[in-house]
Amino acid sequence: MLLAILRLGFGLLTFTAIGSQLRTLANAGTLDVVNFLSYFTILSNLIGATLLVVGALRWRTGDDAMIDLLRGAAVVYLAVTFIVFAVLLSNTDVDLATSWVNTVLHELIPIVVLIDWLVDPPFVRLSMRQVGTWLAFPIGWVVYILIRGALVGKYPYPFLDPANGGYFSVAVYCAGIAVLVIVLAAVIHWLGNTSRAWLDRRAARPA
Repeated sequence: MLLAILRLGFGLLTFTAIGSQLRTLANAGTLDVVNFLSYFTILSNLIGATLLVVGALRWRTGDDAMIDLLRGAAVVYLAVTFIVFAVLLSNTDVDLATSWVNTVLHELIPIVVLIDWLVDPPFVRLSMRQVGTWLAFPIGWVVYILIRGALVGKYPYPFLDPANGGYFSVAVYCAGIAVLVIVLAAVIHWLGNTSRAWLDRRAARPA
């Protein structure tokens, strides 16, 4: 019950933070909804918040293998958000100038979903083939951003803009982030399965 309450609270906090930033940009006359929703930070937080709320609402129904698979994906995407922001974007305007919103989306929620993953790991061990599906969204997002950017001249992040060093520079950044995603996926997969094995051993101990 406590886990469900915490999930619901953090999920709603994330939606509130995103809504607050939308309102702030709209009031300033700088809101571009498509561009705002093209940020990996916003999309990964929407995915994470949705799964937190779903997990909260389903707490009586037991574990669901598909939900667990999606939860793992959200952990990976938000870990990427956390690391890339810290390394590449901490001094960059990414439409999150409001301090508390920036903290919630770039720092707090990535930590929350990781802790949630460790406290309530997947009920059934995930295979590496399943984990491979986690790569589909980042790949699709990069393709979308590069195509959209070429058409409208807008890129959510400077390291994806060919104007800043050309397409070779973009390719290098994309390759580096791809390696990061793969490594994080492997680590999150291992942590989930290891945590599940530990909980199962603990539950099997005689009283």
